[in-house]
Amino acid sequence: MLAAVAAAFLLAGFVKGMIGLGLPTVAIGLLGLLMTPARAAAILVVPSLVTNVWQALAGGGVLALARRMGTLLVGICIGTFVGALWLPNGSGGQATVWLGVALAIYAGLGLFNIHFKVPLAHENWLGLVMGCLTGAITVTTGVFALPVVPYIQALDFDRHRLVQALGLSFTVSTATLALALSHAGEMRLSLAGASLAALATALFGMVLGQFARGRVRPETFRRWFFLGLLALGLHLALRGLL
Repeated sequence: MLAAVAAAFLLAGFVKGMIGLGLPTVAIGLLGLLMTPARAAAILVVPSLVTNVWQALAGGGVLALARRMGTLLVGICIGTFVGALWLPNGSGGQATVWLGVALAIYAGLGLFNIHFKVPLAHENWLGLVMGCLTGAITVTTGVFALPVVPYIQALDFDRHRLVQALGLSFTVSTATLALALSHAGEMRLSLAGASLAALATALFGMVLGQFARGRVRPETFRRWFFLGLLALGLHLALRGLL
């Protein structure tokens, strides 16, 4: 099991180093083949928190960014808290189905390069709604990507601010998810070894991904990444239903 965790996070770190996101999505998706999404999410907390704090702080100006995204971040906290009320009673089979559906939707948005645009006047209320939905989905599946990634992409940040904004959102999602998992009794000392192995291999994978970024066309890698994610999501959803 430890070897499987290390391999999953090595690949997830490689993807994050290559395209700037995807660590929790890939790791949770792969580990969902072996364990419940809640257990996989508990292992994810440490590597996700470390890598996303690093990503959020890079470039400076994080306080101004947090003010602009304030309602989104508050919504993530609210959605996670509400979702945590159902987490102890959720079945692993249902959670696996929802994880598969979330991965498939995320992959579809990436494959078809679907983008939205949010007018500045609507950011406050729409950010709160998107945050609440993201928190609820995160606590159910362990995946932070929906609908927050398409929403942040719609805010028209430049490339560097976009990466930083995603890191800030993922940091809040990770912290609130850790609290929800603790409430559900999923954060156990016995997972410490797996979490440390996940952190080490994720960081190593990020270095490899950054090294490979200049040698493989990002568009080609993204296409195969989303195709693989789509296949994995469909497999998890169908397995949970059968």
